[in-house]
Amino acid sequence: MIELGKYQMLRVDKKSKFGFYLVEPEDNPKQAILLPAKEAPENLTVGDLIKVFIYKDTEDRIIATTKQVPLTIGGLAVLKVKEVSDIGAFLDWGLVKDLFLPFKEQSSKVKVGDNVLVSLYVDKSRRLCATMKVYDLLSTDSGYKKGDIVSGFVYDQIDSFGVFVAVDNIYSAMIPNNELFSPVKIGETIQARVTSVREDGKLNLSLRDKAYVQIGTDSENILDRLKAAGGYLSFNDSSDPEDIKREFKISKNAFKRAIGKLYKDGIIEINDDGIRLVKK
Repeated sequence: MIELGKYQMLRVDKKSKFGFYLVEPEDNPKQAILLPAKEAPENLTVGDLIKVFIYKDTEDRIIATTKQVPLTIGGLAVLKVKEVSDIGAFLDWGLVKDLFLPFKEQSSKVKVGDNVLVSLYVDKSRRLCATMKVYDLLSTDSGYKKGDIVSGFVYDQIDSFGVFVAVDNIYSAMIPNNELFSPVKIGETIQARVTSVREDGKLNLSLRDKAYVQIGTDSENILDRLKAAGGYLSFNDSSDPEDIKREFKISKNAFKRAIGKLYKDGIIEINDDGIRLVKK
């Protein structure tokens, strides 16, 4: 059976001025589809087998192409939004007919130029369409372990949980809210550290280094802020965690470690009303 959205090996049944008509290799083929002449390799002849991708052209006819497409049925790929209309968006996937992304399949509003992680499916009208609802399609057998540095694509965000990431555009991962200290945008590619591997194989991530590495960066940032503020900041060990997160983009524990290092190094003093640079 010839299937939309997949690569298949088909046999050249006949040649016409438009191109080559392809059929399934078995005897008594039931369906023939066109491979346009401009898509056919040189020396292609009747009886040859050829690998093609099956889709629908701009006139909704089933057609074959020898082009390499980034996405097949059930697969995942990052594509760019080429156009947005009143019925949905259209994605560039290297074919003459752009890939349709219906509004109902968008997990967040998209605009022209956005990169989106999508999967390919056939809708009820037998059209190839894209969906951004890929959470259940991501794999959970990455092989990554705690401490590994990974690259991932941010594909969704739920305020009550955190930011959802497709590591290597394949594996299921999340940056929980307690690890979000700076804005992360959907469509962004990030580098992150694996903080844990859940029992179901999904990864928990952090954008920050391990504490003993991050403490130096945090201390430098706080020191820069102190100097810019004239040597005094009204934050100390007793400050509200949310105020610290909003002001310094770090957790209260990270803040306490950083000012503790500055104190031990004799750079600041910690008082009831805040922290001050030590005058030398």
